Amino acid sequence: MPFSVLTVNPGSTSTKVAKFSGTTIIWNETIRHTGEELAPFGSVTEQFDFRLNTIRDVVDKHACEECPEVTDAVVGRGGIIDPLPGGTFRVDDLLVERLKVGRPWEHASNLGGMLAKALAARWGVPAFIVDPVCVDEMMPEARLSGLPDLPKASFSHALNIKATVRRAARDLNVPWDELCVVVAHLGGGISVVAHRRGRIADTSNGTDFGPFSPSRTGGLPVGGVVDLCFGGQYTEESFRQKIVARGGLLAYLGTSDMREARGMIEKGDEKAALVYRALAWQVAKEIGAQAVSVGEKVDAILFTGGISYDSEFVRLVQERVQWIAPCLVYAGEDEMLALAEGALRVLAEDEKPKSYGDYAPKN
Repeated sequence: MPFSVLTVNPGSTSTKVAKFSGTTIIWNETIRHTGEELAPFGSVTEQFDFRLNTIRDVVDKHACEECPEVTDAVVGRGGIIDPLPGGTFRVDDLLVERLKVGRPWEHASNLGGMLAKALAARWGVPAFIVDPVCVDEMMPEARLSGLPDLPKASFSHALNIKATVRRAARDLNVPWDELCVVVAHLGGGISVVAHRRGRIADTSNGTDFGPFSPSRTGGLPVGGVVDLCFGGQYTEESFRQKIVARGGLLAYLGTSDMREARGMIEKGDEKAALVYRALAWQVAKEIGAQAVSVGEKVDAILFTGGISYDSEFVRLVQERVQWIAPCLVYAGEDEMLALAEGALRVLAEDEKPKSYGDYAPKN
């Protein structure tokens, strides 16, 4: 019998839950949370009991209707915590306490490990998180920014990126930790990384560096940023929001939906066409930079994320970078399957689970 795994992926206004038998999905649901439901909670952590009860209701329903309640592990989306290597981490009390802190900033994904541990207690099974966004495997040279006060941090769509590398390795019939690839995760956020022999050697970071995205600015002219910060127009919070939620495509075109941008282009909007081409150009330029970070022959360039469904956008990028290496497209992102696969590798003893305590800062 294949191992049975329950996966939990909290987002800002939803919680995705799915049950797997091996890598076959048995059922999945997206629980929507309205603004009215979340309004009473002052922080993400305070939403814990509310979300846990909604998940329990869904699990109970499906256990009666569709499949037996056997579960060998529960795995949650990894949150924003301290720098960690990639892999599957067992959720223990120390990790739960760290997830509650919400630092360097609060994110709904921090609930993933907390919810997984609470749900796992029902069956007396282990709880895990897999490849959180704080995965940090960067080479030392990649950390320097030009100012000692501001080292480059490692944040990326590590869960989908590492799952995509594994899928490409299977297609290429090469061990995943021997591949040298550049991965462009193209979605609501954009991460372009150099994935060298099992490690993310460098990353565009998705917010502070690299190309803009549907609603993020990416790298900006630092002198102009200083002028805006001290010009009196913005508070610290409003400027942060401008960078991470109101920049990029949204700032130029009034929409963060690439499909709407394509519709504008088809109606003859020249500004939309320019912004669309500029985004493709910036992604291509970052792929070139990350190919240098790989530091040896690049086996392939991998495209993933929702924007990768846009064949015209991918074509614009490919025509600039295909001389570097063959391009492979894995459109979309199947985070629930990636979570399940991380737990399954541990259950099958193909991978040893890591412990947060081995990497936590020592006081």
